[in-house]
Amino acid sequence: MKKFLLMIVLSVGLFFKSFADEGMWLPLLLGQQVYNDMVKKGLKLTKDQLYNINKASLKDAIIIFGGGCTGEIVSAEGLIFTNHHCGYDAIANASTVEQNYLQNGFYAKNKGEEIPTTLSVQFLLRIDDVTKEVLDSLQGLSGTERLQKQAAVLAAINKRLSDANQNIETRVSSLFKGNQFLAFVYQRYTDVRLVGTPPESVGKFGGDTDNWEWPRHTGDFSVFRVYADANGKPAKYAAANVPMKPKWYLPVSLKPLKDGDFAMIWGYPGGTNRYESSYGIALATDINNPTLVKLRDARLKYMFEEMKKDPAVKLQLSSSYAGIANYWKFFDGETKQLLKYDVFGQKKKAEEKFNAWAANKPEYKNLFADWGKAYDAWKPYTKLRQYMNEGVAGSPLLSFAASLLQVEAAMVKTGSNQADVRKALDAADKQRMSFLEGENKVSDQNIVAAVTKMFYDDVNKDQHPVGFYGTLKNTYGPLDDDATYKKYAADMFSKTMIFDDAKWKAFVANPDALTLQGDPAFAHASTFFTSYNSKYATYFQQFNAKNAEFGRLYLKGIMEMDPAKAKMMYPDATFTMRVSYGAVKSYRPRDAVFYDYVTTSKGLLEKYKAGDYEFDLPAKQIELLKKKDFGQYMDPTRKDLVIGFITTNDITGGNSGSPVINGKGELIGLAFDGNYEALSHKLAFDKDLNRTICVDIRYVLWCIDKLGGGANIIKELKLVK
Repeated sequence: MKKFLLMIVLSVGLFFKSFADEGMWLPLLLGQQVYNDMVKKGLKLTKDQLYNINKASLKDAIIIFGGGCTGEIVSAEGLIFTNHHCGYDAIANASTVEQNYLQNGFYAKNKGEEIPTTLSVQFLLRIDDVTKEVLDSLQGLSGTERLQKQAAVLAAINKRLSDANQNIETRVSSLFKGNQFLAFVYQRYTDVRLVGTPPESVGKFGGDTDNWEWPRHTGDFSVFRVYADANGKPAKYAAANVPMKPKWYLPVSLKPLKDGDFAMIWGYPGGTNRYESSYGIALATDINNPTLVKLRDARLKYMFEEMKKDPAVKLQLSSSYAGIANYWKFFDGETKQLLKYDVFGQKKKAEEKFNAWAANKPEYKNLFADWGKAYDAWKPYTKLRQYMNEGVAGSPLLSFAASLLQVEAAMVKTGSNQADVRKALDAADKQRMSFLEGENKVSDQNIVAAVTKMFYDDVNKDQHPVGFYGTLKNTYGPLDDDATYKKYAADMFSKTMIFDDAKWKAFVANPDALTLQGDPAFAHASTFFTSYNSKYATYFQQFNAKNAEFGRLYLKGIMEMDPAKAKMMYPDATFTMRVSYGAVKSYRPRDAVFYDYVTTSKGLLEKYKAGDYEFDLPAKQIELLKKKDFGQYMDPTRKDLVIGFITTNDITGGNSGSPVINGKGELIGLAFDGNYEALSHKLAFDKDLNRTICVDIRYVLWCIDKLGGGANIIKELKLVK
């Protein structure tokens, strides 16, 4: 085992690139050959300048922003750049219809104008390898028992390496499907304030139409600042807090970009599964992705209808809509790319080679036969699970109603006391207030009607909640008629106590299980979730355990079968700090089509449509661009303002807001998207067509300075010309 562990640990560091710019590398294990390749392609920094736990290094400028994005420190006073869509919630929450920062933009003229938020940021302190400790504790275990033990061991390590008094949090990450374990130690700061944002027409220019597409002209950025107490320590918001003094911050480059320039991206890629089996690819393309896309399409349709009618509704639903739409288009594109490039067939060939090698090895010879049986057992219920997650729980009302199952459990549980019931009710009462703030009843009612019928049409009748649709038919009409479901949803929304303050308060004051169970919204949610949880959830848990076990063994076997290949493998993304490197680069997506590596204000003006929902721009911006008032941000080679650029870097969700950095460690842009031609990247990297879409830092600064009047923000930065 020790020899195998050593191979795993070294495999990340010994990899020498042979496939384009694929790879999300752990900075702790950045081997000499990888570093040498980075230097060969244009890196000027030393390894210690990239990552060092004893001295300040570039990694100290890279932060986890909020709950799922990346940000970077760009000044000696804790100034943060990230994407507009990463700061979207905070911007929307700070806005009102009268003072609409989301619509109009905002730049604080001084620190006193900066707006408090509920956001937090996390700085990585160090990475510890705990592989031996974890694997030694898992000797002889497999399946569910192994997963349960692993979770307990990881929780113990997390607790041991954390310190609540210092806001230090540790999260052990499982790499190579459970063959390696690293502990990532962070320090969290909770006083984060909004400093600036462009108008939404700039920050979301192109909307859903341009999402995942190149060429792109989106100013996807926002500006925040992290504060600390007088001693520089993490602290809750207080007026007396001061800007945090970072260990490292990024200089900002105003230099023009050339096709082929070195580019590296640091950040927190959320998740990939590039060692997925052919079984998993087939399940994604055949069932999971198409079902998700279909259900999200319905939800987006009804939300968009209401958002177009009323600016207040647009503000209310904008953040939720953006999140749903983003991965609606992603999974649609992923399916098309996986099929187009026959990723399933590629996986099958690799697995056939493995099976030939494993034929005489007891640990592996039956692996794929057993794995196939696990998929066969779960496949009949896959669509049902997607309908529960994306359909039933896709309605905000039904999602909240489902949370009341905890209240019901507290009331009917044998031996429960009033304190348990009161605790559950207090939590539900707070959650209800939050739910009502974000709820748009018209769109949600339409969603409930639509997905209830879609469930009836698409999900195997044997998996329907017993008696539900029969009762629906008897009360509201034929099950093949849309009007039946509209009447049902209207009845639910008009009668549920969740929307009725008086009835809700009466229930909270005198909780009664029968009252809750008789509520139409709760009854609907309870019927569907109880049916799923009591009959089918166990099947998924069993499949999940087997799939994890077979995936771990397959990767372990691959490394034993081909040690040379093991040295060329990198771990899947797990929302842990990674660095990828590549180049600014144009590309040809198909015959006779060439895409330049940058977009400019000329293209922005060509896309502009006055008053359009997705392609409008502020009048001031049109005036400035037509006058070519670009200031110091003009690209001297193009005599224009560069808006965006593309690189060959390997990223995924979670890298939103990541800094794009040149060979000298200077900021040249912010990563915010990928291109449609390579949307298979979570499961398979396309070495020819993969591109990362970035907003050029010069456009960011132009928007802050020329368009927004935030010269005070520009003065904080270290500009390099």
